[in-house]
Amino acid sequence: MYAALWRLLPGPWWLRLLIVLVVVAAILYGLFFYVFPWVSPFVTPGEVDLE
Repeated sequence: MYAALWRLLPGPWWLRLLIVLVVVAAILYGLFFYVFPWVSPFVTPGEVDLE
């Protein structure tokens, strides 16, 4: 699957790597600044029971 995605990206390997790094950074940014704060009121880590 990753090889197929790699072949779909345009340009030489260094440009493909740059595109992948930018996309991963954008996904992490979206998770940390939008998704995780939105989900945090619904998840309470204090309710974990390890018996």
